[in-house]
Amino acid sequence: MAGKIKIGVCVMEKKVSSAPMGQILERLEAFGEFEIIIFGDKVILEDPVESWPICDCLIAFYSSGYPLEKAQTYAALRKPFLVNELESQHLLHDRRKVYERLETFGVPVPNYALVNREYPYEELDYFIEQEDYVEVHGKRFLKPFVEKPVDGDDHSIMIYYPSAAGGGMKELFRKVGNRSSEFHPDARRVRREGSYIYEEFMPTGGTDVKVYTVGPEYAHAEARKSPVVDGVVMRNPDGKEVRYPVLLTPGEKQMARDVCLAFRQLVCGFDLLRCGGRSYVCDVNGWSFVKNSYKYYDDAACVLRKMFLDAKAPHLSSTIPPNLPWKVSEFIHSSEGLTRQGSGLIGTFGQSEELRCVIAVIRHGDRTPKQKVKLKVTEEKLLNLMLKYNGGRARTETKLKSAVQLQDLLDATRLLVPRKRSDRESDSETEDIEHAEKLRQVKAVLEEGGHFSGIYRKVQLKPSKWVKISKPDGDGEDERPVEALMVLKYGGVLTHAGRKQAEELGRYFRNNMYPGEGTGLLRLHSTYRHDLKIYSSDEGRVQMSAAAFAKGLLDLEGQLTPILVSLVSKDSSMLDGLEDASIEMDEAKARLHEIITSEGKAVNRNGYAEPPWMVDGAGLPANASELLHSLVNLTKKITAQVKLLAEDEDEKLAVKTLYNVLPHYDQAKALGKTTIDVARIAAGLPCGSESFLLMFARWKKLERDLYNERKARYDITQIPDVYDSSKYDLLHNAHLNLEGLAELFKVAQVLADGVIPNEYGINPRQKLKIGSKIARRLLGKILIDLRNTREEAISIAELKNSQESEYQLRPLNKNEDPRRSSSTSEKSLDQEDDEDRETKYRLDPKYANVRTPERHVRTRLYFTSESHIHSLMNVLRYCNLDESLQGEESLVCYSALERLFRTKELDYMSHVVLRLFENTEVALEDPKRFRMEMTFSRGADLGPLENHDGNAALLHQEHTLPIMGPERLQEAGSYLTLDKFEKMIHQFAMPAEDFPPPVTPQAFAGYFSKSAGMLERLVSLWPFRNSNNNAKQ
Repeated sequence: MAGKIKIGVCVMEKKVSSAPMGQILERLEAFGEFEIIIFGDKVILEDPVESWPICDCLIAFYSSGYPLEKAQTYAALRKPFLVNELESQHLLHDRRKVYERLETFGVPVPNYALVNREYPYEELDYFIEQEDYVEVHGKRFLKPFVEKPVDGDDHSIMIYYPSAAGGGMKELFRKVGNRSSEFHPDARRVRREGSYIYEEFMPTGGTDVKVYTVGPEYAHAEARKSPVVDGVVMRNPDGKEVRYPVLLTPGEKQMARDVCLAFRQLVCGFDLLRCGGRSYVCDVNGWSFVKNSYKYYDDAACVLRKMFLDAKAPHLSSTIPPNLPWKVSEFIHSSEGLTRQGSGLIGTFGQSEELRCVIAVIRHGDRTPKQKVKLKVTEEKLLNLMLKYNGGRARTETKLKSAVQLQDLLDATRLLVPRKRSDRESDSETEDIEHAEKLRQVKAVLEEGGHFSGIYRKVQLKPSKWVKISKPDGDGEDERPVEALMVLKYGGVLTHAGRKQAEELGRYFRNNMYPGEGTGLLRLHSTYRHDLKIYSSDEGRVQMSAAAFAKGLLDLEGQLTPILVSLVSKDSSMLDGLEDASIEMDEAKARLHEIITSEGKAVNRNGYAEPPWMVDGAGLPANASELLHSLVNLTKKITAQVKLLAEDEDEKLAVKTLYNVLPHYDQAKALGKTTIDVARIAAGLPCGSESFLLMFARWKKLERDLYNERKARYDITQIPDVYDSSKYDLLHNAHLNLEGLAELFKVAQVLADGVIPNEYGINPRQKLKIGSKIARRLLGKILIDLRNTREEAISIAELKNSQESEYQLRPLNKNEDPRRSSSTSEKSLDQEDDEDRETKYRLDPKYANVRTPERHVRTRLYFTSESHIHSLMNVLRYCNLDESLQGEESLVCYSALERLFRTKELDYMSHVVLRLFENTEVALEDPKRFRMEMTFSRGADLGPLENHDGNAALLHQEHTLPIMGPERLQEAGSYLTLDKFEKMIHQFAMPAEDFPPPVTPQAFAGYFSKSAGMLERLVSLWPFRNSNNNAKQ
């Protein structure tokens, strides 16, 4: 047909034959206004540009083997309208120029620095590499950081992890089969063979966003699983990578416009990182089309048509065809009710109830006993080491944690430890012998595991005595330390059993906490209707428990270090520490000591019948003082046996080196293991990395601290530690056949069951006071989570109701912008992001092949220690005892209060789960619209260990214990509204206004002001809008 606009497609044939390009070219041709001319490889590569076909508009972009300069010559000769400018495509091959151009246009990029080398392995004075950071021109990048080649076509990108998280490096690469990255646990040094960009690692919650522009006023975004998590590509049944469309914020839309204009690439893809309430562009790809989205193909064809007509036939641009000239039967995936209540943990409340929020507070998994060694040091080598790392300040404490620092300490200690133990035991030498033994223990701890990465050890050196010395130049005096206190903390490391427990609990959550999903959580999460955030305290065992749980929850593969860094956020102020309640806890312990040692029983102060948990010291055994005596004797018995094993080991070490005797145990590589080290067990050695010397030191310290023979005084605060050690050895070291260990465990358990709960308050009122102080911040965050969920659900319901009534009452006004309501929704969601500073991924309903895209489930997981679990449980069950709530019933029903009293211990992986349901058939203002459900698990079950049956033998063999299922905290069929829960809890929670201010949102000049709703107007006028409506129902 004469007069058609000629569109030249000057790209490599491989790109022309791709499905997205074919779909869009077919649609353009179907308009009847364009003639598509495909140049082909022979013309592009062999023919002179003068003989190339003449066209009005040109689609031309670089790919492997493409002669970009030749295409530039053609464009200069024929001057067609260029969809993507050719000259600026050169910029995309150099990441340095990409970042420079982005910064020029004010587009946020990650914090970065350049290392330019003129030849491989060139040494640069401005580049410094240390164990846990690199420094470029004085700018320091702490691990984890990202290392990118400056060559934009080199996709080998590295992420280096800190030693505290296990160390190692993850290599990202273009997808090979089902892999997109590989973790290398032993790689720690950065590359030096070329020029690189170093930038901060941005924790994005395990999700990347790909943005696709078609002109400066259209942007489509898709989220996918980030390759940094476990490197396994998520694919659908057709073998294609799973990606789901997500909504961009106004600021991100402005960034898309800026990227498009900055590089003069109208069709352009780029990578977006969402982190801490902000968004950053980390890569620009040039020409990119979305795969497998008919809706996007329709939109792209319409926008490209407008571009071509604006350039070559502007008088036709405003003419919109009444019907799209192609027919596409878009397949809509079937979707059951996303998270229907169905058969929940408590009961059925009707098919109108939907799960909106899951909040879990979880204790870490099985760990090694926590240890501490204190000794006074006067040795010159150790004092000099202290001064080396504190800047030479005589009165300043030094902390040694890095591998280099600990290696220095080990080298010094090896020179100071006597080669042979002294046999003399005279009083005058006892102190020297004890000092030598402690140095030997320090050396053994530092040698444990073979190398330092990923092992939780830290040393403090605190100066305690000084002398005056003359300055070298004779001008005045200086101070020099002559004595310091060395404190070595070690142990408390998550065991193989702890990793297994956490992973299995994550798997249980995946399959049981999200009712109504045939495949559990995974399908929900993959559609980004699942808003997941995981928080952890600062302790290594807690962080690794969180990572192992996430591995099971999301069905991830590989090592824990990348999962930890990608998905787990540390919040020590919310999940660590007992300082706020230290005075009250000291009072409780003093009262506890008084009750136990006075041979008194739990005291009923009121004199009338009360539930057993209401009295002072509830749960303490009546014969506590007798049991204390037995505890001391049995502890001595175990210590004596372990001493013999340690002496035997010491004799072997005198003949052979350490590593010839002990099979090498690499704790860094063991971070992901969930099985025992069979070789060590078979050799009759302690489980894990502990030597007999350290095992003896552990028991000797307990024996010494539990009972002071000179003062004839018991220290009841050691009871939990004796119980901890006996339980650990009964589970992990049963093969050593220590006589009396099982009996010690039983005695320690009875005492610990009485002591531990009472350390957090001697009676319910004190428990409530202490619990509210320790868990105040956590309770505040939980209320924020629940309120945000409710507000989000209400806003979605209101928006849906208004849209339904609007469409029922009148047709859409042609001049009205339908984006008005969606922009309001986006704004409220952005404000919510500011409130709790959490990144969210909103499914875009226009492109999602799901019927209920507005449904959204929030999951918040908080991993912490025993103290916070006790504190949270005490507030939940005793909150009604506060004066302001007198007359109110407890949030926890009476039968559950009885069970909790009998439970005593909140063991490893114990957890509290709060779930929020919305009844969509109840009016928005009705309090019964939102219902709370509370469940609790006491964690690891010691029962099988005590049964001595076949199951116990299997558990002994695997060194692990099963996790107990959830128990109800409410009566079956009861109804706890969110309003009631808030009323009972809010006075014990930190107010929302007391939380730190949110990150200031990035500024933007405006967005799509000219034609924000262009495509929505097209959608509203064309028949294919109907299929989109079906997708929303």
